[in-house]
Amino acid sequence: MNEPLMSAYARLPIAFERGEGARLWDTAGNEYLDALAGVAVCGLGHAHPAITQTIREQAGLLLHTSNLYRIPWQEALATQLNTLAGMERAFFANSGAEANEAALKIARRYGHRRGIDSPKIIVMTGSFHGRTLATLSATGNSKIHAGFEPLVQNFIRVPYNDVSALEQLPGQLRQDVVAVLLEPIQGEGGIVVPDDTYLDQIRTICDTQDWLLMLDEVQTGLCRTGRWFAFQHSQSQPDVITLAKSLGNGIPIGVCLARGEAAQVIQPGSHGSTCGGNPLACRTALTVLETLEQQDLSARAEQLGQRMLEAFRETLRDLPEIQAIRGKGLMLGIMLDRPCGKLMQAALAERLLINVTAGNVIRLLPPLIISDKEADIIITKIDKLIRAFLKNG
Repeated sequence: MNEPLMSAYARLPIAFERGEGARLWDTAGNEYLDALAGVAVCGLGHAHPAITQTIREQAGLLLHTSNLYRIPWQEALATQLNTLAGMERAFFANSGAEANEAALKIARRYGHRRGIDSPKIIVMTGSFHGRTLATLSATGNSKIHAGFEPLVQNFIRVPYNDVSALEQLPGQLRQDVVAVLLEPIQGEGGIVVPDDTYLDQIRTICDTQDWLLMLDEVQTGLCRTGRWFAFQHSQSQPDVITLAKSLGNGIPIGVCLARGEAAQVIQPGSHGSTCGGNPLACRTALTVLETLEQQDLSARAEQLGQRMLEAFRETLRDLPEIQAIRGKGLMLGIMLDRPCGKLMQAALAERLLINVTAGNVIRLLPPLIISDKEADIIITKIDKLIRAFLKNG
């Protein structure tokens, strides 16, 4: 039989048919503990009652009208997000990559308005911003670029968590820069947490140079790191923020938030999305925000994440093969001294869902609603998996 799907994914040999909270059941009825949440998407877990009810109600009323008309749920969601993030205006899309595309277009248009014919954007090594041509070009990973050249031009790459790299840019390059795009914590890059003052220092440079500070919070946003947004661990306010993933808890939605001059550059005809910000996605996202606030899951993520971080450091401290254990909130990474992709398959045998990113970093992004007991199970099973892997290879 011919394979009906393109080979875009190296899928694990398992399929799930239902979920509840932080648990999933495969088609054979086996139960798993989810420590990945669909790659930071299902922050409220699976089949959350409030989300299910909202989807049922809205699906019976109206799914789509297009952006030719006002969408009250979209306006309400934009107002709520702008309030939480300290922003002014929102553009809705269907994914994180699309949200980042909007940010890149804002930066270029901002530059042209300032008389810069060839605007350039500073991006970071090790970053990930999506797989469209522009966002993969902005991404700091040559493996993602391979086979898709020529890339979109005018991205300047500098090392992540290295402020001096921005300060030392040659004047000839600096004069056409219009924005800096980065992740507050690099997710796909291996859960790389920068210095506490990193964002504040970049904000100062951007203010001095009249550059936009644009933050990709697709993975870090909405309570994942112990704040509504990861940038709120700093003292600095960005000009542009992108969100997606957990905003819909599984319903596709992305958004680009902007303030100041950046909020004014998109005008009718300059950007759009047929399905972006439809009633179903926006009403669901409003329920996500309401639930996150009601259950104070930001504080919960901060407290539980710190406990898990400390537990991993204590449990694994005797293993010299562990190079780093890092994270913030419920965004955790365990870095080994060797490739460890095999652990994803091994974890399935332990009825645990994890991810390996950057080749040698175990990435844990559990639902924000996990219990203390479930967190302890994750810690115990990860310890067992790592030790068996190091022993047996």
